[in-house]
Amino acid sequence: MLTFRPDEAHPGDVEADVLVLGVTCDDADAQVQVTDPGRAIGQRLGIDLVDACRAVDMDGTVGSCAIVPAGDAVTAALLVLVGLGRSDAVDADGVRAASATAVRVASRRDRLATTLHTVDIGDPALAARAVVEGTELGHYVFRDFKTGDDARALTEVVLVGGDRDAVEVGTARGRISADATMLARDLGNTPAGDKRPPAFADRVVELFADLPVEVEVWDQARIEAAGFGGHLAVAAGSAVEPRFVQLRYRPDDATRHVALVGKGITFDSGGLSLKTPKGMEWMKIDMAGAASVLATVRAAATAEVPVALTGMLCLAENMPSGSATRPGDVITMYDGTTVEVLNTDAEGRLVMADALGWSAELDPPVDELVDIATLTGAAIHALGPRYTVVMANDDALAESLLAASAVSAEPMWRLPLAEAEYGTDVVSDVADVRNTGGTGAGTIRAALFLQTFVPDGQSWAHLDIAGPAFNDESVYGGYVPKQATGIPVRTLLDWLWD
Repeated sequence: MLTFRPDEAHPGDVEADVLVLGVTCDDADAQVQVTDPGRAIGQRLGIDLVDACRAVDMDGTVGSCAIVPAGDAVTAALLVLVGLGRSDAVDADGVRAASATAVRVASRRDRLATTLHTVDIGDPALAARAVVEGTELGHYVFRDFKTGDDARALTEVVLVGGDRDAVEVGTARGRISADATMLARDLGNTPAGDKRPPAFADRVVELFADLPVEVEVWDQARIEAAGFGGHLAVAAGSAVEPRFVQLRYRPDDATRHVALVGKGITFDSGGLSLKTPKGMEWMKIDMAGAASVLATVRAAATAEVPVALTGMLCLAENMPSGSATRPGDVITMYDGTTVEVLNTDAEGRLVMADALGWSAELDPPVDELVDIATLTGAAIHALGPRYTVVMANDDALAESLLAASAVSAEPMWRLPLAEAEYGTDVVSDVADVRNTGGTGAGTIRAALFLQTFVPDGQSWAHLDIAGPAFNDESVYGGYVPKQATGIPVRTLLDWLWD
């Protein structure tokens, strides 16, 4: 685990193996510029670091990098110059990405000193937070199933210069958000056979053992007694029982009550509506919504955020067997609504529908209800693999989530519920509603199904993270790895914090 500390010394005097300096570019005349700490280091060394950048075609764009051996006048052995982008448009995500670039270069060194938080983005605490997030998330590797030693040696990061109070505030907040994101990544990357619902629930209990959060785990008997028909139908084909986990965080100074519902399908074979082998390859990630809720509640409790939170984790395994739910079966949900199950691979909406209905029972009454799910492949077709779909019955709630996503640089886009156009497509001929139906607009139709179970008058938003929760391409943004990404944990935390 990395440690972070501030230091007010001259950058050239800080005990470190690597010193990180920022570089910007100017589109108008293609000029590379070093930030103030870089100019100070250049003066001490008697060299022009701009010339050093030009010599290796380092252009200052985000992700660009140059390594310069330091002379005797500087304590660090190496200078790492990283691009922050255009000088007139440097923002928190540029700092975040540059920090991730730096940590990948310096990961085999013991101590890194950075000056990237001193760049002016209008908020020194946010800049420090971005450094911590970029460093932690760029340094992340899931090694639980790797043999051999970890070649990375980095243990300490020193934030040199800047407003010490702002650095300490930003560092603390950055650590909480990065740790939460990495927890969600760890859970998502864990193979499905190692996180089946009972094991997942046990892990949840462990994770909250030292926090002021009440954890209530329902076994199958309790789920049956509550009448969670959707949850039971999805789990019917599995050899292991489902679990429903409630997390209750109730700070004394709470200003509102937010309920978060997370889809927790620990493996999705599609049930009897069986997926292809290729389609199953990454279905260990189908619990990313539950992981996001868990990590968000844990981080909020750690940070003592003044918001009452109820997290609901809908944990089940969707498997084919002689006891599995059949296409055409009719089930009865918690609120009494009957559902015709036409496609057993549209299972996430079934487990979450019960929890959405159950939210009406929570105390105190819920102010805002948000569900998070890897719900539809149609979301990927609509917006690609990097955007979260936002749908809501409350414009203010949708806008606040979109604003938070802009701060975290976890992009979201709002789609309409389009109830007038597509609402009748979820109506069944033999039951109240059906879990699939209609042609196209699969993401919208899934949300319309969920809306059926949202309590009347309840402010509600639905986040479909099918695209960004799992990255099967290359590292992007400098700090988003392959496999589980931990999106949208940082957005949820920004929303709760602000």
